[in-house]
Amino acid sequence: MCRLFGMLADQPQSGEHWLVRSDRSLLAQSNATPETAQRDGWGIGWFDEHARARVEKGVGGAFEDGERERFVRASTTAQGTLVLGHLRHASNPLNLSREALLGPLNSQPFDTHTTLFVHNGAIPFPNETRPFLGVHEKEVKGVNDSEVLFRLILRHNEEMHDPYRAYVRAVEDLLRVWVGLGRPAEPPYSGLNVLFAPSPDELWAFCLSTGDHGCGLLDTSRPYYEMTYHDEPHRLIVGSEPFDRTPGGFWKPLPSGTYLHARRADGRVEVRTAPLPNLTLPTAPVARA
Repeated sequence: MCRLFGMLADQPQSGEHWLVRSDRSLLAQSNATPETAQRDGWGIGWFDEHARARVEKGVGGAFEDGERERFVRASTTAQGTLVLGHLRHASNPLNLSREALLGPLNSQPFDTHTTLFVHNGAIPFPNETRPFLGVHEKEVKGVNDSEVLFRLILRHNEEMHDPYRAYVRAVEDLLRVWVGLGRPAEPPYSGLNVLFAPSPDELWAFCLSTGDHGCGLLDTSRPYYEMTYHDEPHRLIVGSEPFDRTPGGFWKPLPSGTYLHARRADGRVEVRTAPLPNLTLPTAPVARA
């Protein structure tokens, strides 16, 4: 299971502090313990001055020799109003070999040159979900179930022009797949924690999970899938867990079943949070609205 970082700022800046230098940075999270080491890839994405998405990726752990230098360099290079980071601890619903599972196509963020996306969690039935992608199915390039989720949300967002509604519709589709398979014991997802940036001016964070997956990697007082954020008038930082040990409620919880929307407006970053609709496992087939 993966770790996420997102920053939205009123002016272009670097996320290097949170990615590399803080005591609970994304780099520190990459090798919190040998058992939880995020060895399966990393990525950093941002928007350049022309509002075009740029991504740097690695296929090993960000803490490993060779990869660490590239991760630090990418953290320095990534300058913009919006920066995302991702550590991959790969799920493997297709039971692939490690060689097939890894690679740049399967590392995150995923992008379309104008959007950026990172995901923590797993969908256990990616092949059964692919028919729901429509014309976007042919755009799937790798074997990462997270890419299927990305293309599914992207499809709905292009139709509805609303990331919130697109996310909800994607979750409904995953539930429909699960119902169609006869409601197997394995739930339709373990985690659907997503950071989605449709532009350099806007960031969405969605937190949703099923089951108990233990605690955070460095902040063991928090559930594994509970996200967190810190907002100031000029900047939002959001991610899988706090990026430093600042006391006094600096980091606010974003628990399962909630979402956050941040946007740049009038020289500041506006942030709001709200609950998601009831997306619990259905007892009857889910009807599409």
